[in-house]
Amino acid sequence: MDLLSNINIQFYLLAYLVGSIPFGLILAKVFAGEDIKNKGSGNIGATNVLRVVKEKDPKLAKKLGIATLVLDALKGVVVLLIGKFAGVSVETMWAIAVLAVLGHCFSIYLWFEGGKGVATGFGVLAYMIPLAAIVGLVVWGVSAKLLKISSLSSLLGLLAVVAASFVLYPDIPHSPIIYMAIIIVYKHSDNIFRLLTGQEGRVV
Repeated sequence: MDLLSNINIQFYLLAYLVGSIPFGLILAKVFAGEDIKNKGSGNIGATNVLRVVKEKDPKLAKKLGIATLVLDALKGVVVLLIGKFAGVSVETMWAIAVLAVLGHCFSIYLWFEGGKGVATGFGVLAYMIPLAAIVGLVVWGVSAKLLKISSLSSLLGLLAVVAASFVLYPDIPHSPIIYMAIIIVYKHSDNIFRLLTGQEGRVV
């Protein structure tokens, strides 16, 4: 019990538990009656929400996709804001960021399955290193427009954020950023295989 009285431990648990909330799964089930875990790619993120619900209601699909994207991006930021208000250290803030991404990718509510971590990762990185996140967002946007491959655009955007963090924020600890990148790349391993074999689908 003494361990749980430590404010850092409390925030680590909060970050993981909030990060674990599968907003895409909840929104698609409640508002569209669709179980996205068993349809489309089986992923709980915005892309699969859009893909699955679009077959039934394209307008609703867009709304739920945007809502999923926003909520997934904000869930780590909310804990970071609370941590900032509580006066936790910068090191603890970075740990919160990593654990929010870990929670999304390996959700305790889904028996440690989860999403790809892109939106949640972008959210916490936008809070911690906003300029680098903007670079990543631009690269993602351009890539998505030209390539129309969601996974590849996300990975290129992630690579841009990591690279920009070293240039724009040379004095910050970069290991948490690398940890998040490793988690996200790992969750994209199937996509990477399909990209290498020319089987990855395009977003239309």
